[in-house]
Amino acid sequence: MTPQPSLLPARHILVVEDDTQLREQVTAYLADHGFQVHAAADARAMDRLLAQAPIDLVVLDLMLPGEDGLSICRRLSADGGPAIIMVSAMGEEIDRVLGLELGADDYLPKPVSPRELLARVRAVFRRLEEVRGGAPRKGKAYQFQGFVVDALRRQLRAPNGATILLTSGEFSLLSAFLDHPQRILSRDQLLDIARGDESEVFDRAVDVQISRLRRKLHACSDTEIIKTVRGAGYMFDVAVTRP
Repeated sequence: MTPQPSLLPARHILVVEDDTQLREQVTAYLADHGFQVHAAADARAMDRLLAQAPIDLVVLDLMLPGEDGLSICRRLSADGGPAIIMVSAMGEEIDRVLGLELGADDYLPKPVSPRELLARVRAVFRRLEEVRGGAPRKGKAYQFQGFVVDALRRQLRAPNGATILLTSGEFSLLSAFLDHPQRILSRDQLLDIARGDESEVFDRAVDVQISRLRRKLHACSDTEIIKTVRGAGYMFDVAVTRP
């Protein structure tokens, strides 16, 4: 039987990788699974494609000629650009931490497994689908310490009304805290909750993304909202209401 075409438009992915063989392999694999895939070997080619096509997600190599992946990641995140999955042959924890802190949604070491990359990509797009009209989370809104969370649109607004940009991983962890306020959650519990929400929160990235989420909240409030409980985990230590 001939498969029926999808009624949804194909998601646009931009693979930024200077290794020609790997770039072609990843591009072909993602295209075979229904995505509209573009490819670039460096930042200049990437910028040209970003100006031409509605890119939803960038698969970004860390080590590139010219502008490197960390600089690109910082620039795209500051502009509120597409989701980012960073890949690197270096594989050092410091590189992973830097990438996540600069706004990458996930980090994969090389050699990249196309199947694992596909799973991470799909996790990101499940989030985008929810924003564009998929089923909302349980409860449509939360409030705490003057912050307002719109779970349907996956938006966080500060007490002054400004929108705080969160990666999908950060938002998934925030949602876990909001559903379990003033309760100690271990790192493993947070990981299980986030994964159950089909998030791209993985392994040690939990600690990095909690740290990053904490800084974003603290920049808009003098209250220590997320507390570290030594030897036990983390606590969202403020009252949460659902108006």
